[in-house]
Amino acid sequence: MKLWNMWKGTFKQIFGRVVKEMSEHTGLSEGDFGVLDRLIQFGDGRLRQQELADSMDWDKSRLSHHLTRMEKRGLIMRRPFDADRGVQVIITPVGKSALDEALPIVSKAIRKHFLDQLTDQDRESITELAERTKKRS
Repeated sequence: MKLWNMWKGTFKQIFGRVVKEMSEHTGLSEGDFGVLDRLIQFGDGRLRQQELADSMDWDKSRLSHHLTRMEKRGLIMRRPFDADRGVQVIITPVGKSALDEALPIVSKAIRKHFLDQLTDQDRESITELAERTKKRS
């Protein structure tokens, strides 16, 4: 448990620092960034709302409330699909610009608070651990 708690605490601390720097420089929250990044990474700028919820491991209600706030800020828009009852979430030019501004800040913060602290051996060990645990999942 000691090792597990140390691992979780370290991750939370690093993640918190990265999110703080991003938020301070861009005004985006962790959730905003997650939505915008997934729209580009997984859907070329548009995804079904349910696919987005699944990719974020959020329930439909949480995502819907968050998307309402993002829509009011002009970061995304939602459109019903013609063929079925689904909803499509689409990144707007404002949202794409905000993501483009955030990505180098996030990358720099990850490097500063995590990657620069690692030796080559650390990188190898983390990579091996990630691959091994992924295979067992």
